[in-house]
Amino acid sequence: METGGAIYKGQDEETGELANMKFRKADAGDIPVIVEIYDRTHVEEEAGNTTVGWKRGIYPTQKVAEDSVARGDMYVAETEGKVVATGIINQEQVDVYADCDWKYKVPDDEVAVLHTLAVDPGAKGRGIGPGFVGYYEQLAKEWGCEVLRIDTNETNTAARTMYKKLGYIESGIVPTVFNGLKDINLVLLEKKL
Repeated sequence: METGGAIYKGQDEETGELANMKFRKADAGDIPVIVEIYDRTHVEEEAGNTTVGWKRGIYPTQKVAEDSVARGDMYVAETEGKVVATGIINQEQVDVYADCDWKYKVPDDEVAVLHTLAVDPGAKGRGIGPGFVGYYEQLAKEWGCEVLRIDTNETNTAARTMYKKLGYIESGIVPTVFNGLKDINLVLLEKKL
């Protein structure tokens, strides 16, 4: 699997200005910043400014970041030398994916999955989320995957809107306990490369 970085352009929603974003595999030194992004996201959720559907102390946590970095599947996005987003990219499908009637039925080794995409709340609106998804799609191509899968909480309307704009279709909504979060309706999305 590819481990190097890549440069993409993101577009600020307000100014239309293009910004360079560098994407790379995270290392142990990134864990504190990743956890800060999780914490700021939790603060925004608790204040009612966003509805990601995550809960402080349950998901995501520092252990999520540590485990993912140790596995080698945590990636980060940087602008101007600062980490502004993080996500887990691998081929590990969550167990509830088996409950979905996927439109694109391919062997598991032809599926790439993006998990736990988090953009620093202070950097939202600059095209970082779509840029991160673009990087994920490029990695999937390099890995020889034909299908992309993503999941998000049903309440996360901002992510659902972004994924739809990027060509993902919602293939199902599955009620589940997800990463320790109870009573979650998990939206399962897919896209064929």
